[in-house]
Amino acid sequence: MKITALNPPFIPFYSRGQRSPAVTRSGTLYYPIWLSYAVGALEQAGHIVQFIDSPAMGLDFFETQKKIKAFSPDVIVLDTSTPSIISDTQTADLISDIGAAVFITGTHPSALPEDTVRLGTRFTGAILGEYEKPLLAVVAALEGGLPLEGIPGTAIRLKDGIGVEVTAPDGYMRDLDSLPFVSSVYARHLPVKKYNNPNALHPQVMIMGGRGCPNQCSFCVFPQTLTGRCYRSRSVQNVVAEMKWVQENMPEVQAVFFEDDTIAADMERLRLLSAEIVKAEVTISWTCNMRAAADLETLRQCHAAGLRSVCVGFESGCDEILDSMRKGLKVEQMVKFMENAREAGILVHGCFLFGIPGETRETAQRTLDFALRLNPDTAQFYPLMVYPGTDAYADVQKAGLLVTSSWRDWLKEDGTHACVVRTLDMSPEDIVEFCNHARRKFYLRPGYIMKKAWRSLFDKGERHRTLLAFKTFRKYIFRRKNV
Repeated sequence: MKITALNPPFIPFYSRGQRSPAVTRSGTLYYPIWLSYAVGALEQAGHIVQFIDSPAMGLDFFETQKKIKAFSPDVIVLDTSTPSIISDTQTADLISDIGAAVFITGTHPSALPEDTVRLGTRFTGAILGEYEKPLLAVVAALEGGLPLEGIPGTAIRLKDGIGVEVTAPDGYMRDLDSLPFVSSVYARHLPVKKYNNPNALHPQVMIMGGRGCPNQCSFCVFPQTLTGRCYRSRSVQNVVAEMKWVQENMPEVQAVFFEDDTIAADMERLRLLSAEIVKAEVTISWTCNMRAAADLETLRQCHAAGLRSVCVGFESGCDEILDSMRKGLKVEQMVKFMENAREAGILVHGCFLFGIPGETRETAQRTLDFALRLNPDTAQFYPLMVYPGTDAYADVQKAGLLVTSSWRDWLKEDGTHACVVRTLDMSPEDIVEFCNHARRKFYLRPGYIMKKAWRSLFDKGERHRTLLAFKTFRKYIFRRKNV
């Protein structure tokens, strides 16, 4: 069949694929990674796929619609997110006029399947959870003229136009090695240089070495809506083969970013991965998300294998707030991790979160002091972003701390993150302004500026990465009132 995979138009440079979708201050633009894996699975099954990433390609609705009409697909699968869900369901309805069966996917419909389908009136339905398997089943049913109702992992609009039949997913993929290399999908279909995560050298590719996360953090959306709280991994040989493929077939790419929730979920496997990278003579730089629990020896082995930097969710400098978010780590463990990473020669991007129930002005200040004490290479300060399907969303809703009237409230007019939660002594505006204050305190330190300038002077890759991020970041850092 002919299938269009669509990351639909919304706000220019909208990074829909990340955990907290937005137009980012740092110029981050994620690959539509889940949709890309689905494209690989569809092509592997013999289908002809048109892949359109409208935000990355700079396409508005009419330009996108024109491309789809020219391709004349039988099926359209459309990615979505909570902040864009109203626009995305409207787009799904409008492109239904083309005559294709239209399905939406992503974290929001996975959490609220019936409600999401009811936001539209014409599109066919939603495909839920980790969606390669149910998407292939839906396409096979359409190809064979079979009914869609009852396929696991779907929410189908009934022919009466009123009802929605939801069938829960029947588990997760186990054989992740069976999926094609997602980097090959990028190379065939997407404008690779448009995508950027400032934590890694640019250009880069984002891949998954594993899916799911065994930890219980209340706010993290992917394990609670798409991938589950159990880590499933590709073989280290399969992962390294993809890194080798990138190195040999995408010479412009400078880094591989592992978008696993935490690559350190299995420490022994991480050491084996590092050893296999060295053995295979893979020299491309890599970056990953990592829990602040890896030991010094593991970090040293990773660095020897090319690990340049890690993105770490420190979140808070207060044990009581860490407990509230069910982080499963203590402040002093994080201090030790930071010492280990520095000794191993690995750069750290630290993430710090404000607004978890129990947060006060005093605990927020303690977290800022903690961030300055850790002094990672770069830092991110953000309000708690809660999404349907997560424990954090349920927690703030139950406590009466959710302050919103529309899904669009998750973003400001310019597409940057807004805040939809309050605490007992901080309003959403207070939380946002504290994030801005923390950002200024961290980045406008003379010593920090000198350190970054010195490193950029002697490291071409670092210079390119820093300047790319600063082009957008400078618009926000000096503002006194920005959300």
